[in-house]
Amino acid sequence: METGAILLLFSVVVICGLILSRPFLGGSRITAVSAEEQQLSALMAERDRVITTLQELDFDQTLGKIPSEDYPAMRAELMHRAAEIMRKLDSFHPAAPTPAEVESRIEAVIAARRSDAAVANPLASRLAGDDDVEALIASRKAARPEKMAGFCPECGKPILRSDRFCPHCGKAIA
Repeated sequence: METGAILLLFSVVVICGLILSRPFLGGSRITAVSAEEQQLSALMAERDRVITTLQELDFDQTLGKIPSEDYPAMRAELMHRAAEIMRKLDSFHPAAPTPAEVESRIEAVIAARRSDAAVANPLASRLAGDDDVEALIASRKAARPEKMAGFCPECGKPILRSDRFCPHCGKAIA
């Protein structure tokens, strides 16, 4: 074997070895989860299961797989379980902020962004509007010699005034 092939093979083996040994040498990256976080996660998973079961129950009922007399009781039981889970989930989250607190936080963020925008781009504050830009675009469109004449009666593709034939299908334009 050539020395280049041996070096290549050796480097591939070393790289594979490093990749395979990384989990053993890198230490554990597992973070400790508190009992409260674990219970919250379990409740969220249970909520998702109940919601999925409700959707499947409704779907099965519309297909006629579930007898009409059993459906209301099954749905009521699932709704009761879902409400119970949601109450438990609500106990984990702190009380919602009042509308006045939310409004004051929104106003503070808006004021901060406005001041940041004025400092970052002073030219933007001088521009009154887009009217001058729109006028420039309209004048350039009017100056173009190639204007659209409409659409081809055969294929419906756009055609220009200077076209004698459709550039897509070849039909003669009157």
